[in-house]
Amino acid sequence: MTRSEPSTEPGAGAAHRCVRQLRLVVEAEDYEQAVAFYRDVLGMPQEAAFAGDGEARVTILDAGRATLEIANPAQKRMIDDVEVGRQVAPRLRVAFEVEDTAATTGALVDAGAMQLAPPTETPWRSLNSRLEAPAGLQITIFEEL
Repeated sequence: MTRSEPSTEPGAGAAHRCVRQLRLVVEAEDYEQAVAFYRDVLGMPQEAAFAGDGEARVTILDAGRATLEIANPAQKRMIDDVEVGRQVAPRLRVAFEVEDTAATTGALVDAGAMQLAPPTETPWRSLNSRLEAPAGLQITIFEEL
């Protein structure tokens, strides 16, 4: 896999950067389980929590640096093949960088995630595992090697 340089196309310059934060909003049928999984087990610090009318609740967790990774269908298939050995990912998959993929994967499985693939070294020199996690998310846990 080759890496390209940052774009020099219009809109790519610092003067055009207007996005300050990426928030991924996920509906969770079992809200308490999802909050405990991502906050307490995965270790995402809680920034805020709000409650509203009709039992409405939201918890905002800090995910560190965020990126939006846009892949074409061939790249999505290749990542599935490398990480899992077969096509399993839905259109949206969330990846979390951690210090220790193996330990984090074990803790997440113990907390109720289903492991789809164990930690696997990728051609781009990261150690990735794939899980089905609370709130209906498929997640990749990775550490840079």
